[in-house]
Amino acid sequence: MFSATQLSCRAKRASGQPISRLMSLALNDPTLISLAAGFVDQQTLPVEITARAMEQVLSDATDARAALQYGTTMGNVRLREQVLDRLRQADGNPETERSLSVDQVILTAGSNQLLYLVADALLEPGDIVFCATPTYFVFLGILDNLSARPWGVASDAEGIIPKAIDDQMRALERRGDLGRVKAVYVTPYFDNPTGLTMSAERRAELLRVVERWSRNSRLYLIEDCAYRPLRYAGADVPSLRSLDSSGELVVLADTFSKSFSPGIRVGWGVLPPSLVEPVAGLKGNLDFGSAHLNQRLMSAVLDMGLLEEHVARLASGYQRKLSAMLAAADAFLSDIPGVRWRR
Repeated sequence: MFSATQLSCRAKRASGQPISRLMSLALNDPTLISLAAGFVDQQTLPVEITARAMEQVLSDATDARAALQYGTTMGNVRLREQVLDRLRQADGNPETERSLSVDQVILTAGSNQLLYLVADALLEPGDIVFCATPTYFVFLGILDNLSARPWGVASDAEGIIPKAIDDQMRALERRGDLGRVKAVYVTPYFDNPTGLTMSAERRAELLRVVERWSRNSRLYLIEDCAYRPLRYAGADVPSLRSLDSSGELVVLADTFSKSFSPGIRVGWGVLPPSLVEPVAGLKGNLDFGSAHLNQRLMSAVLDMGLLEEHVARLASGYQRKLSAMLAAADAFLSDIPGVRWRR
């Protein structure tokens, strides 16, 4: 008779993650429309586009063998260059991004892996990360697994309130805990779960607060941009990364999971120079490079100009669903006391 297995504290804390249960429920019941698991609509998945791009990747035997071989820890150079070029174009090519190097871009298995690696690089047990109230529950699971503390900060119609961060920092300073605050986490585009987008003015104000509190101990601003391309109306807003004149404070996390396919699992991060080596080192221990074939596939999708047309179809289809949801809310929820929503 063997004795019971003595699991690590991290393994115990990781048990029963809600995202795993929610995704299993959605996958096991095709009739279920899950508003919790963040699934891409099954009917919009890019089957034909993926087949065309994969044919391109495998059309030359030498290139195909290279795609089927291991990649590097940082990821395929061509795709990293494309990601950086797309960020510059989306943000209007600001000076802060022209100075970025491809060496600051790392490819990961979805943006969630990037968030975990950054958190693992920054946080000791008991450290604090400021998050809007409410915030993305999967990121809360990452913090819990690392024994870090999510610190809820008040939010309004534009997201996390910079003055509330100021107030919390002063309170923690009085308690002697200021050094435990390591980062602020935000989803500035179509926030999960609120759906809110942070205005350009609020972004600038938020970055000023982070800069001010970074003078004695570095405070990073983690910008999760997973939903940025899925805009149905109005003009895009430049990223927080584009406002960081020092280049040392903002960590940008992004992914092709929502805009193309979650099954391919290609995400990326744009890192301040101080985090490149530690994040790459942790990733080297984990997988020494995410799936190289998938990275080459996404690079081909971009080279062939296929992503833009797919995103346009996604936005059009999702906009119709949004209109239907709002009409249903008007019809069935408006008379219920206490129920309200923002368009």
